[in-house]
Amino acid sequence: MKRLAAIFLLTAAAYAQQPVLDGYLSELAETALRNRAARVARLTPAEAPQRRSWVRERMLDQIGGLPSGRMPLNARITGTFTRPGYRVEKLIYDSLPGFHVTANVYVPLTGRPPYPAVVGVAGHSANGKASATYQHVWITLARRGFVVLAFDPPGQGERIETLDPATGTSRAGIGTSEHTLIGTQSLLAGGHIARYEIWDGVRAVDYLHTRPDVDPRKIAVAGNSGGGTQAAYLAVADPRLSAIVSSCYMTSWKQLWYKPGPQDGEQVFPGFLRDELDFPDFAFAAAPTPFLMTTAIQDFFPIAGARATYQDIRRFYTLLDAQAKAGYFEYDDTHGWSKPRREAAYRWLEQWLAGRDSAGPEADLETESEQSLYVTPTGQVHSSLGGETSQSLNARDALRVYANRTAAKQPLDRDTVTARAVVELSPVRFRESVIHVPEGSGKHPAVIALNAAKADIDAMKAAGHAVLSLDFPVAQWATANRALLVGRTMVGLELSDVLNAFQDLTRRGDIDPAHIRIYGRGNAAVLALHAAFLTPQIQAVAAEAMPLSWLAVTQAKFHRGLIGIVIPGVLKDYDLPDLAKAIAPRPVWIVDARNPSGVPLLENAVKTEYPKSTVLYRPEGWTFSKVYRAWLTADR
Repeated sequence: MKRLAAIFLLTAAAYAQQPVLDGYLSELAETALRNRAARVARLTPAEAPQRRSWVRERMLDQIGGLPSGRMPLNARITGTFTRPGYRVEKLIYDSLPGFHVTANVYVPLTGRPPYPAVVGVAGHSANGKASATYQHVWITLARRGFVVLAFDPPGQGERIETLDPATGTSRAGIGTSEHTLIGTQSLLAGGHIARYEIWDGVRAVDYLHTRPDVDPRKIAVAGNSGGGTQAAYLAVADPRLSAIVSSCYMTSWKQLWYKPGPQDGEQVFPGFLRDELDFPDFAFAAAPTPFLMTTAIQDFFPIAGARATYQDIRRFYTLLDAQAKAGYFEYDDTHGWSKPRREAAYRWLEQWLAGRDSAGPEADLETESEQSLYVTPTGQVHSSLGGETSQSLNARDALRVYANRTAAKQPLDRDTVTARAVVELSPVRFRESVIHVPEGSGKHPAVIALNAAKADIDAMKAAGHAVLSLDFPVAQWATANRALLVGRTMVGLELSDVLNAFQDLTRRGDIDPAHIRIYGRGNAAVLALHAAFLTPQIQAVAAEAMPLSWLAVTQAKFHRGLIGIVIPGVLKDYDLPDLAKAIAPRPVWIVDARNPSGVPLLENAVKTEYPKSTVLYRPEGWTFSKVYRAWLTADR
């Protein structure tokens, strides 16, 4: 609940800081959703399969596609124990080479194999597959004749990726925090954190296919919350599934957009709304596979959206003559896999995988301690086995992508940068600028100052420059993800204001258009570099306290406050040092460059990345005039 309250506060703060920008994004989203609704309403039975294939193709493209090829699973059982009616096997398999997945396999001790099977996907519980709530599902299904493979997602349970050996806990924060950390990094290389989660599930299905006690024609997926998300994603990614249960996730972007807004890193696909997709399309991609939505009336995933989405799914399934396979259940309680929703899942799975009526209510049962379910000796893959993490895998992908980027093969051109950052000069001003022009006649040199401190702006004025200042908020998680959903980037949107500011200056009779400089601090330094590259008339650029590079972000174990400068797939084309190189021979000053966590870097490390730039360190207490005197007077 604390996390939910924080989401509401952040969303409200974002709208308070930049209502014009959020309104602009909302208009794009609403237009896309209206277009989608009209398109879906016109679908004919003959067109439904085409929609199904197109949806799957678009969604997988938005996350960078699935890994190619299936490497050996290296599946091994590290232990077993027996309880009344079922056996638990402790399983490790590799979804990618060296990427170890911890799982518990619940095997019925009654009935006759081969059994139907369920891939159990955990929500954002700290203990992953071992959550007591989720154990109720796994145990009940096993006692009813299902093999259940329940695995830990990255960043949860035995797969904490930023494990602190001193404390035994995650440095980043378990679950959504670890997902958000790698999610930001994955986008830069053109991937997505969901890609790793989905592939873990696909390989779980692969493993079940190897077991002689599993009927490969009867494998389902079921999960709640973050697990409901993964269930919906697997419905898209794996056509071998025979049934899907998604609990406490499915809603509609029409309702979710405003309150509470975009959620966790894995739940935002770049371009999702731009491509006129919505929650029902997860089921569309799987149709006519039986798909059950279970919902909570008091959920923070809006119930009105869930109800509308079910009606959309039901209509689509009707086009395929499969109306009965579109399922819906709601209960008047709050978010979570509560007993009523669990029992709805049992009924659905028994109907479609076992061909029978439900065995009735969930019986009382005892769950296991987390330690008894540990697959690894220490309870953590990191300390027991080492191997890869989603961060290390993405870091390697980023290096490969970076080595083949456009800027490494040919001179960087404005069309490439404009297209990648989605730069569109808008007549709408998202942020208000403030301009000060010195007294006196004649034309004055000018500085466009982005996120500059007041004392620094005063120093620019004192040096005889007109100053046009623009401030951009740093904490803008919801707004940045809204931009991604509609196919925009914060860099591109904010550049519109910066480029408009430059045009404003050139139209003034009291400004010398041949002597306009640009200064940016922090994330706004990224805007300054882009603006100088896209505008040859800008005389000089200074980037202070800027992250060293996007590549450095992908290689780091930690980062903070960088969602506002994320451009999906940017490393396929260019990085920040490429911009600086392309701006030369105009003066480029890199001052006080930072690592991805915001810590100043040594000058020599920065000079290696920016050999054609002036690289400086600004000691604490040094005034703007002391550091930038030569920059302000160069070529005047």
